[in-house]
Amino acid sequence: MAGWREQRGKAVLLPMANIDTDQLIPARFMSTPRAEGYGRFLLHDVRRTSEGALDPAFPLNAHPDACILVAGRNFGSGSSREAAVYALVDAGVRVVVAPSFGDIFAGNAVNNGLLPARVSEADAELLVRTLSSGAAPGHADLTSGLLHIAGVSLPFQLDEVWRTKLLNGWDDIDLTRQHAADIAAYRARLVSEPGRFPFGGAG
Repeated sequence: MAGWREQRGKAVLLPMANIDTDQLIPARFMSTPRAEGYGRFLLHDVRRTSEGALDPAFPLNAHPDACILVAGRNFGSGSSREAAVYALVDAGVRVVVAPSFGDIFAGNAVNNGLLPARVSEADAELLVRTLSSGAAPGHADLTSGLLHIAGVSLPFQLDEVWRTKLLNGWDDIDLTRQHAADIAAYRARLVSEPGRFPFGGAG
């Protein structure tokens, strides 16, 4: 997975709160091999009419090339399925902006190069007004911690460890590997000083 510093592209509004992982990708599609792509399953049932046809008024149907998604609070709640993130990434979404996220979803997002950009309720409402008339150019900058959408600039919150992972394209294993020398030194001390460390070491 490649790291990134900026994402530029079309921003689109999805004015819904509590979008859960089952809506992001219904469970019946999760037996499909990831190599075939999950993008076509993203919000499969939500973006269709009662007859099963794609609703042309649904934002992601009208703007399938959007890479920044502005949504309501509690985005990605529900089950821990990582496939929900796969569906977003495979559909070309690289940034989701919301006032809050499901904790497990947000962690999975970062591990797959997707930015969960958390903004205040007031800023979220500003973005809703800004995008209410349709999609607009957007820009997310990891280094500055700023979003620029349709001429509006505002900060987003992100854990610093997550920022580091996104910048470098690291997952949890990659992050641990950055401390390989310290881990090796600690293991060496366990072996060389038996009895000093009560939960490990020789003797």
